[in-house]
Parts: sequence; C-alpha cells; structure tokens
Amino acid sequence: MDRIAANKSAHEERPIGSCNGLAVLAICVTLVSVAIWVLVHAITSGRSSSVGGLVGAVLVFMALMALGVLLLAGLYTVQPNEAAILQLFGSYRGTTRLTGLRGTNPFYTRRKISLRARNLNGERLKVNDKRGNPIEIAAVVVWRVDDTARASFDVDSYENYMKLQSEAAVRHLASSFAYDEGDGAAGADQHQPTLLASADIITRALVLELQQRLYKAGIVVEEARLTHLAYAPEIAQVMLRRQQAEAIIAARTKIVHGAVSMVEMALNELSAKQVVDLDDERKAAMVSNLMTVLCAESEVQPVINTGTLYNG
Repeated sequence: MDRIAANKSAHEERPIGSCNGLAVLAICVTLVSVAIWVLVHAITSGRSSSVGGLVGAVLVFMALMALGVLLLAGLYTVQPNEAAILQLFGSYRGTTRLTGLRGTNPFYTRRKISLRARNLNGERLKVNDKRGNPIEIAAVVVWRVDDTARASFDVDSYENYMKLQSEAAVRHLASSFAYDEGDGAAGADQHQPTLLASADIITRALVLELQQRLYKAGIVVEEARLTHLAYAPEIAQVMLRRQQAEAIIAARTKIVHGAVSMVEMALNELSAKQVVDLDDERKAAMVSNLMTVLCAESEVQPVINTGTLYNG
C-alpha cells in the first residue's frame, strides 16, 4: 500500500519555479559581450606578446562564452493555455504554467503539453441497450488536460487513452439504459430513465462515467452529449411500426375518454333540464349513436328515424 501511495504521489503535478527569460537573456548577452571585450582587450593592449597573458584571456573568453551559451540553452517559451514539463535525467522535477519567455536549469529537458479545451467527435457505435435492442449511438466530448504529470507519466498516450475510454463509457452507458419506455416494458421499468426521453440524466451519467475513467490520465471532462441515437437499421422499421401503433393507441384512448365525457355531459344536461324523458333503451341508443359520431375517423352521415325503437 505504501508503494502504491508513493507511486501515486510521484505522478501528481507539482509546480516548479522559473526565471524571467528576458533577464536571463540579458545576462547571456552581457557575458558574451564581456568575453569578447576581454579577448579584444588582451589582443589590443599588448598582452599578445605575453603567452601567459594571451592564454589567460582566451581561457576567460571561453569560460564566459560557455557560461552564456549554457544559460541560453535554458531559455524556452510557454504559450497561453500551455504547460511545460521539466525533467532532469528522466526524473520529473515539476510543471510550469507561467507564460512567455522563461529560463530554467539548462540540464532540464522540457516537454510542452496543451491545456486547451478539445472536442472528441465519437464515431457511431452499434450496441445493445438495456433490453437487448440493437441501437446506434454517438457522443461528443469536450475535454482538457488538468494534471500534466498524470497525462504524461501514467498513460502511454493520453489522447488515445481518451478516445478508447470514451468509446467504452458510451458503450457502458447504452447498455445501462433502455432506448425508450415502450408498452412492452415491465411496470417497474416504465418509469426508469431512458436514452431517448431523459437527456439531462443521460448527460450527467455520461460525464460522471467519463470523469471516473479519465482521472488516471489527468483529464477533466467539461461537457459530454449524445449526438446520434437511433435503432439499428435491421430493427428500425419494426420499431417504427411499433411506435406508430403506440401513437395510434394513445390517440384512440384520448378520443374515447373525451367521447365518454361528452356523452355523459349530454345525458346529464338532458336529464337536468328535462328536455326529454329517456328510458334505458333510448339512452343506450343515444350513447351508441354519439360514440359512433365522436369516435369515427370519417364524417358520419346522419340517418333520420321516422319510426320508433319499439316494435308494435
């Protein structure tokens, strides 16, 4: 356990200081200028006749030039929304997010990593939903690197890792929810969130799933949404007919409920205002006629009855 904790802490991003690059550049220019002045002064002041004086001037010149070049090698630039990872002989020393021209230990190796938000447009995946129906699903993910150390050292390629884990998360999400409710679902499942009707719940679940999977790579998910959701082609026509049947049944049910209410209101109004005295048989005939008129798909042609409902 201690070893695991130590490895985890070793790959946590930690800031590291850096110098102002312009100041370091000014020092480099000064050192080079002094080195040139020493050499030129030694030659022009008559010291060239003295071998020891000339050798000393050359040594000073070389030392100052080497120091200037060494400091110059420690200069680097960092763009906005970018970080530089510093390593010393393979050992992680820290990360700097200070932008502009910076100066650091010239023996540090520097690797830059972008902190900008990026989009991942996922491909259409064919998976089975919670009820086993084949569906096509795709998602777009907005993400960025948050911990540069984990992104660099805990995974081989954080971009490929992001792509593969996003696909796995979308597949797991699709298999955890049904495409829609449907009349064939059990009573307990009819009120469960679905991929088609519960967009907010599905979005939150997808973001949470992605964040848990991508934490190891130091990636933060800003937003994730489904961009494509449909039944697979082999069952699309069957499911379309089922949806049409459900819509027809729902419409018929509403029409019948409305017709019953209107018939009930008509009978109550006739009885309350004593417009006509109807026995049970006449009420049944009236109800039948009204229900036929109200529930018929086409226009009903009235038939005038000149006789009586009773024989004899």
